[in-house]
Amino acid sequence: MRLHNLKPRPGAKHRTKRLGQGESSGHGKTSGRGGKGQTARSGSSIRIGFEGGQMPLIRRIPKRGFNNARFATRYLSVNVGDLNQFDNGARVDETALRAAGLANGRGDGVKILGDGELTKKLTVSAHAFSASARAKIEAKGGACEVVGPKAAAPAKAAAPAKPAAPAKA
Repeated sequence: MRLHNLKPRPGAKHRTKRLGQGESSGHGKTSGRGGKGQTARSGSSIRIGFEGGQMPLIRRIPKRGFNNARFATRYLSVNVGDLNQFDNGARVDETALRAAGLANGRGDGVKILGDGELTKKLTVSAHAFSASARAKIEAKGGACEVVGPKAAAPAKAAAPAKPAAPAKA
């Protein structure tokens, strides 16, 4: 194999479309540009969302108020009944839940919910507990430890302050 032997794979190269070569070519007369008008002219381009002067859809739709959804806290939920797979007296935290496959994906923490019955005494460490989950864990002699929220990523370091200019006399 030498450089002069290289060629593209079969089917990788296509003939260029030859426009305006007569009616029988399939691309004659208007050369695939349709009829007359703005888009038939050379150099024409219409921006995205432009509707020919009609008020565009994005400006017709009402936009009111503030949406807090992007700032919401999203917990990974784990039911009390699922905690029975841990050993009696074990300490259950987020890493143990992830290792067991009970809390998967991205979230701002783990919340223990009260669905199901707990049969073991556990020390559960999570970011939030429902009232029924807390009652079921403590009824079996276990403990609920609330962990603080996950630390946010550090903000960019602020630019150093410029020294004050000397006052003119």
